[in-house]
Amino acid sequence: MKGLLFPAAVLTVWLLLALYATIAPLAVDQVALPYILDGPGREAWLGRDELGRSVLPRLVMGARSALLVSCSVVLISCLIGTLIGMMSAWFGGWFEQCCGIAIDGFMAFPGLLLAIAFAGLLGPGIGNAILALVLVGWVGFARLARAQTFSVRERQHVAAARALGSSETWILLRHVLPLIRAPLVVEATFSLSTVVIAEASLSFLGLGIQPPDASWGSMIQEGTRYMLVAPHTVLAPGLAIFLVVLSVNLLGDRLRDRLDPRGNGP
Repeated sequence: MKGLLFPAAVLTVWLLLALYATIAPLAVDQVALPYILDGPGREAWLGRDELGRSVLPRLVMGARSALLVSCSVVLISCLIGTLIGMMSAWFGGWFEQCCGIAIDGFMAFPGLLLAIAFAGLLGPGIGNAILALVLVGWVGFARLARAQTFSVRERQHVAAARALGSSETWILLRHVLPLIRAPLVVEATFSLSTVVIAEASLSFLGLGIQPPDASWGSMIQEGTRYMLVAPHTVLAPGLAIFLVVLSVNLLGDRLRDRLDPRGNGP
């Protein structure tokens, strides 16, 4: 339990900041030219950027953007990938072969490069960024669900349900999905941290979230030109990404240990 305190605290703060950015009016684009690149102070706790904008409200807005994109991508990717993987392993035949070829083809390329290519084709924007990341993210879930379904589809209780006349959909939802749920939950946890980095990378390249919305990636991109004179413009969003990704990975490791029946448990 002690090992969960730090990641739980960081993720709770992340969630609260995202909720606050949703309900509170934040002055993310309030330009103050006399205070360009000022360091942290009483009126701007995390300093100001190249336009005199306070870094703190932009960091809070970036927390909302990161949470929205990461949760949306992981949820949609998990649903699509799990459905494709389970159906390909269950029904087999030409459908399973086509899915296997598609999964192997996507796995042959680095996921982030594919996401950048898709985002470049679709154009910048939060909706296109989510779509581009989903087009890449479903593969991991499909591959895992396919392998897990292969391992459980011939078990005795599944054969008994089939002999009793249960429909294929009922068997998949009632007898197969509960058995493969644990590894999918762990995969979703690790995918969350991957998507946070991917969204920041797309925004850093100008292919993700666009102004007036703020993103941690775009904040880093804007601050790289002033790192020597105003390092706070890069350190604040960079530290936010580091803490969130670290916390999600720690949580994923803990979940994997707890859900692995071969482990010793906590």
